[in-house]
Amino acid sequence: MKGRVLVRYPVVSIAAVMTASLLLASCTSKSDSDAGDINVTTDDSTCSLSRDSAATGTVTFQVTNNGTKVTEFYVYGIGDRVIGEVENIGPGLTRKLIVPVSDPGAYQAACKPGMIGDGIRKDFTVTGTAQTRDETGKLADAAAGYKRYLTSQVTALQDTAKIFVASIKSGDIDGAKAQYPRTRTYYERIEPVAESFPNDLDPRLDLREADLAAGDKWTGFHRLEKDLWAQGVKPDTNQIADQLLADIAELVAGINAADFAVDPLQVAGGAQTLLDEIARTKITGEEDLFSHTDLWDFQANVDGSQAAIASVRPILDERNAELGKQIDRRFAELDAELAEYRRGDGQVSYDTVTEQQRVELARRIDALSAVVSQVQGVVAGS
Repeated sequence: MKGRVLVRYPVVSIAAVMTASLLLASCTSKSDSDAGDINVTTDDSTCSLSRDSAATGTVTFQVTNNGTKVTEFYVYGIGDRVIGEVENIGPGLTRKLIVPVSDPGAYQAACKPGMIGDGIRKDFTVTGTAQTRDETGKLADAAAGYKRYLTSQVTALQDTAKIFVASIKSGDIDGAKAQYPRTRTYYERIEPVAESFPNDLDPRLDLREADLAAGDKWTGFHRLEKDLWAQGVKPDTNQIADQLLADIAELVAGINAADFAVDPLQVAGGAQTLLDEIARTKITGEEDLFSHTDLWDFQANVDGSQAAIASVRPILDERNAELGKQIDRRFAELDAELAEYRRGDGQVSYDTVTEQQRVELARRIDALSAVVSQVQGVVAGS
């Protein structure tokens, strides 16, 4: 997750053990650069790159965690915009990140031991000539298709958020509670894209209370969640609700901006990121701590991952049709498992899901993640 203060503390539980096995899966690819992959070695206090430059094109990072804390690795472009990330790298594990860098210039890489704050930053230079994005063929079709999906989701997010906020401001607490998970569904489906925008947009929208640093102002969905379910409406609740609408409008404007471009390689990586999100905070029940609507977010992440895969599916079918079939099977297995928790058009409260049931859900995510993690390498042309 992008954000100056965003902290995700690992939870020691059976679900966390299952998560560790999930992280063993990594995609296989090779860098377009003649120099080969960049090896990143990190521990609890250091971050080392085997080299600090690469040519424009596709850059592959092999990130090894030699520390005792779960870590993340990010690549930032101009304006601190996330252009690639890999999360939940457990101690002793190696994960691969493939990043498209079309433009020469100054970038930064960051290791985040404990998944805390800005992390350990390293300057990274991209040299060579700017590369024009593919304007024809399956890559362009994938980009256009996913852009349409993003537009549909942020439009629905904005529309449902207005209903959510109107319920809060009118004092209809039951109505606001009913609307809360429905509105979040549209955000959770596209969260990796929201994370890519600068100025802490994602934390402003989705920061959890446990992630707050001293002196920070808490805004967004989870602050309103606490007001609705735990502490009651506060004097500034309406102001926080208005800020939510303003931040969503900022996201909508960003996605609709003329210079906003979709890269199929990042879309493929986002499919994996959404599954990581489930493993990290949905399985453990820490995401929607007050409302216990975690399964709504869980389903939304799965839906978003599936939509991302669908946008690059023609490329996948052309280059590795068997992998596409495996992904279909794993998605179907997980969807069948999730169906047990649906009630009407909603989900059961997550605090009614037993530890053993959570382990089984984690196992399904493990199996799905193992195949989805290979897609980015296929799209990269390895």
